Amino acid sequence: MTDSRKTIVVTGIGVVSPYGIGVDCLQAGMLSGKCCLAPTKDLYPGFVGSTAQVSGLPPLQNEFGPRYSRSDRLAMVAARDAVWNLDYESTALRGSGVFMASTVAGLSEIDPGIAEDPAAWYRRGGLARAASYPPARVADAVGEYLGVRGPRCAISAACASSAAAIALAANMLLDGAASMVLAGGSDALCPFTLSGFNSLQALDPDPCRPFDRNRKGLNLGEGAAVLVLETLERAEARNANVLAVLRGWAMTNDAFHSTAPHTQGKGLADCMRLAMEMAEVSGDDIGYVNAHGTGTSLNDVAETNAYETVFHERKRPVPVSSTKSYFGHCLGAAGALEAIIAIIAVRCGVLLPTLRLTDPIESPSADWLRGKVLCHEVPLAMSVSAGFGGSNAALIFGNGQCRSGRS
Repeated sequence: MTDSRKTIVVTGIGVVSPYGIGVDCLQAGMLSGKCCLAPTKDLYPGFVGSTAQVSGLPPLQNEFGPRYSRSDRLAMVAARDAVWNLDYESTALRGSGVFMASTVAGLSEIDPGIAEDPAAWYRRGGLARAASYPPARVADAVGEYLGVRGPRCAISAACASSAAAIALAANMLLDGAASMVLAGGSDALCPFTLSGFNSLQALDPDPCRPFDRNRKGLNLGEGAAVLVLETLERAEARNANVLAVLRGWAMTNDAFHSTAPHTQGKGLADCMRLAMEMAEVSGDDIGYVNAHGTGTSLNDVAETNAYETVFHERKRPVPVSSTKSYFGHCLGAAGALEAIIAIIAVRCGVLLPTLRLTDPIESPSADWLRGKVLCHEVPLAMSVSAGFGGSNAALIFGNGQCRSGRS
């Protein structure tokens, strides 16, 4: 019998993606096979490549304008979308925790004027702008915007950041330190980030091709995603609509290299195994894996090796796809966005293919999804994330007990 006090469920989802605002836009866009990656030339001098950008970001109330970065505003809109059905004055929301991840935060707002003439820059109102630079500001922005007074935590663990935020939030709920947590991540496109990946020769100037033998690198995107997490006991007490169950989660580190993953994917394999142990499931129970799948030469091989380690005893290869082929790598927001795609898989029974995958890496244990969208029952879906510094995170979602209401 399920212990409702120890079962973590998702009762709200908020999304800002290159497809638009809301999970419905994300789902409809991806099911249509639309790719949001497009040639971009104006992010910094000399850059020519493909990115995915958010357009039509709605304005916030005047008092939330100038002192917030684009990453902040993406997060605030996603958080508002996630809690649309909650009374802003309710005890449930006011006492919630906020666990928000970011790697870019306000870096995109940095003005060269701060170095040229700091005193003049500050006199012109630069202080409010500078306050948006730290990654912690994203969590603060969400908390301030919604009036949330519970525990607040900023997570920055490279590309695994928002998946780690969800895992840490779930642990806080199990510990009883909060009754509800808003967890996710947000990152805007940033010239500094693009130039950094470019210097590593990790960018593909064309739309990326994860897990393809002819892959050339990744593309960057921007967006935000927020999940409302609480215990099943709490959700049932307030008659909430349960969208999904977070069955298992884990975090590990490769302890191998500052940017490169372990060549055999050992840390990621350990992470997936720990998440399955927590969920009390085997490899045969996982119906879909949303891969980290960046399209870089090192990541895709290491990740493929990890799947071979974890799923080699399955009766059939595990279905795997990389949805970064649709809207790029959203860095600190990637793990939360991809967690939501895993939730869509279990709720709707759809498996999204990797776009432009024509000549896949050989893998006996991975069924690389390509071509058409597949309609198939998915009892459990796993989302995996990996990042610089060797950070890994894995989340396992199952279908929730849905009740009437928006999904």
